[in-house]
Amino acid sequence: MSRIKEKFNELSSKKEKALVSYIMAGYPSENATLTAVRGLVKGGTDIIELGFPFSDPIADGPTIQKASTGSLNNGIKIEKFFKLVKKIRKETNVPLILMTYTNILYKQGYQKFIKHAKNAGIDGLILPDMAIEEAKEYISAAKSQKMDTIFLVSPNTRKSRLTKIAKMTSGFLYMVAVFGTTGVQTKIHQYTIDALKSTKRSVKSIPVGVGFGISNERDVKKYVSVGADAVIIGSANIKIMENTPISKLEKTIYSFTKKLKNQTK
Repeated sequence: MSRIKEKFNELSSKKEKALVSYIMAGYPSENATLTAVRGLVKGGTDIIELGFPFSDPIADGPTIQKASTGSLNNGIKIEKFFKLVKKIRKETNVPLILMTYTNILYKQGYQKFIKHAKNAGIDGLILPDMAIEEAKEYISAAKSQKMDTIFLVSPNTRKSRLTKIAKMTSGFLYMVAVFGTTGVQTKIHQYTIDALKSTKRSVKSIPVGVGFGISNERDVKKYVSVGADAVIIGSANIKIMENTPISKLEKTIYSFTKKLKNQTK
């Protein structure tokens, strides 16, 4: 059983939902990444999603695009990323998800890349641009390494396609909350709530997480109340890391994460 599935089982036994926290590896520095991870873990996050930078991050809004560019400028390449993951894994057993784009894996070869990721301590993969029609080799390689493949659906995904995506998904199904890219939003849309409820009715064999545009305690509480099994926070963490001195970063991330986590109980 994967760390991700174990985590959801553990949370279910405690009647809690999962808080998934995203940060961009190597941004604004490698030291900041490690410091933020310590704050996230102490704050109670259940799963950490580590972004690996890509030159054309089509699913991401301005905040994460900027972080991706900054990480690339800092020289974060895949071997350096895996070394960073190994450092993180030595400090915590929290499930780790790698979020990047398909070309990164395709260039190295799915089997080779996923084996390296597994050896480093990664438990699951999110590839926003991986279409299920082209995912056979990717899924086969992931299964051989017992790596979870987390696919995305949106509020307007047809039920027939939703079922197909869910069959290829392990770990949890990632529902995009908004029509657009990642980033801090100002309101929760009724169409998202309706889509979440509909998705939960259609997909009963796997947890459903909600991400994109979630930034505060109110958002987390609302999504948990309408049935989300996990809530994903990304851009809000990046903004804290951009605007907080390294000496105060761990404490600031800890405080923010703890408030969010309290809303999942």
